[in-house]
Amino acid sequence: MTVATFAVVNPATEQPIAELEPAGVEETDAAVARARAAFPAWRAVSPADRARLLRRLATLVEEHGEELARIESENVGKPIVGARGEVGMVAQVFHFYAGAVDKHYGETIPVAGGVAATFREPLGVVGLIVPWNFPLNIASWKLGPALACGNTVVLKPAELTPLSSLRLAELALEAGIPEGVVNVVVGPGRVVGQRLVEHPHIAKIGFTGSTEVGQQVMQGAAGHIKRVTLELGGKSANVIFEDADLERAAAAAPYAVFDNAGQDCCARSRILVQRSVYDRFVELLIEATAGVRVGDPADETTEMGPLVSAAHRDKVASFVGGEPLFQGDVPDSAGYWFPCTLIEATNDDRVAREEVFGPVAALIPFTDEADAIRLANDTPFGLSGSIWTRDGARALRVARAIDTGVLSINSNSSVRVQTPFGGFKQSGFGRELGMQALEGYSEVKTVFYSTEP
Repeated sequence: MTVATFAVVNPATEQPIAELEPAGVEETDAAVARARAAFPAWRAVSPADRARLLRRLATLVEEHGEELARIESENVGKPIVGARGEVGMVAQVFHFYAGAVDKHYGETIPVAGGVAATFREPLGVVGLIVPWNFPLNIASWKLGPALACGNTVVLKPAELTPLSSLRLAELALEAGIPEGVVNVVVGPGRVVGQRLVEHPHIAKIGFTGSTEVGQQVMQGAAGHIKRVTLELGGKSANVIFEDADLERAAAAAPYAVFDNAGQDCCARSRILVQRSVYDRFVELLIEATAGVRVGDPADETTEMGPLVSAAHRDKVASFVGGEPLFQGDVPDSAGYWFPCTLIEATNDDRVAREEVFGPVAALIPFTDEADAIRLANDTPFGLSGSIWTRDGARALRVARAIDTGVLSINSNSSVRVQTPFGGFKQSGFGRELGMQALEGYSEVKTVFYSTEP
């Protein structure tokens, strides 16, 4: 019998780069069984030895950095320079959680008649479902704390972009992490992802993806009271006050939207600009956006590559109607290209309400601080955002008032290995990265020790 395969495609050339057999329910169940069988021994590994294995994996990621970056660049369409930076972060993540293994402390609590102590216990087998926009990076954000806590994992990469996760699993074995601890299953979300969510032996799902699919994950997990961490969509605001360094803010703004071709849940795709400086900022932003270099991801000078698929390009195009403020150029060649696009909008327009997940930014004027806060919060999402002002007190007032999980002042950065990352509202719940991520992959157990004679 001929087994059906599917092609993994390079978005910059539209050419297949691999043929894989999709997993089904049977293969998913087998991976869960392997992880379940490996759990008792992995849980029993001493903290020092578990840390040593994670450090070895981090070192192997560094040693294979160029190989992994080229896999990611070809599979996702990322510029090679950006892909190298992402792989560098993957190594940092494993180094960080190697160091966190023996720092995930419990407490001793004095109580009447004895002492109570808390222990952090692993959950068991966890299912990790990662998206196609940052496949290796986001896989590491989940794998690092899950393994550090003593869990075994079944990782499901996106069907479009599985290659870097498959290679990472090979490196985990090479690092000495036992067979069955890290399992990668490649297949459609409606089959493999759904089975992980509903499987009775999966203790927790760590999911990154759209808010719509996140709702389905929550519903499916409810059947077994399964723990869930959700990192979902975003519609982040980039708030530019009249006293900001406009030149600096405008020069940075394109890369806060168009990095990774806008396929980023943290994209600052709503640019809120105080009306008194709106026209000047638009001039500066158009000039900066025109300078974004779009082209071959393998070229060292490229800053933006293609979108991930033809279907996704059609979806992004549906947000652009009428005459944009500005639209850039793209290569006249094969590839799922879409130009950097700036649109003047109100906060009620579709382009300002829904996550485009492409290189399209909506510019929206505001009158004063209260209006900026109102507009920034007038969204069902709350993942990331930026505030640009020279007034320190205002920066902190606005940061406290905006309902979002990660904010930057006079910067557009969102993610650091050491700091927690996650959203408010429909952007999800739970935190990845930092020491806080360990809380999502462990349970607190209280043990009372009687001292009564």
